[in-house]
Amino acid sequence: MRHRVKTKSFHRPKEQREALLVNLAISLIEHGRIETTLPKAKVLRPFIEKLITLAKEETIHARRLILSRLRNNKRAATKLFKEIAPLYKERNGGYTRIYKLPKKRIGDSAELAIIELVDYEKE
Repeated sequence: MRHRVKTKSFHRPKEQREALLVNLAISLIEHGRIETTLPKAKVLRPFIEKLITLAKEETIHARRLILSRLRNNKRAATKLFKEIAPLYKERNGGYTRIYKLPKKRIGDSAELAIIELVDYEKE
């Protein structure tokens, strides 16, 4: 039974799970769209949406919080503040979209999904 279990463990220790989430978020910020498994995309969605909401504030405190959550990846943080957050100034949430893919991964038959930033076209 999974009573009162709020986090998806992915059968990994906490540190590895957090590192996975940060790496997925950095990839999504850099590329605008990534392909991953459906459970990972569902866990990534609230994490990245909170980062974008925080980046809309444009304060030093918000910048430091984002840098700490992205493990001091300055390139991703800068892109988040200068390119991504201004696109969503008037939007109150729902910055990401998840598409389920009809194919499954060959090795373990995992469900695949694409998670992308809404209304974000890369140059």
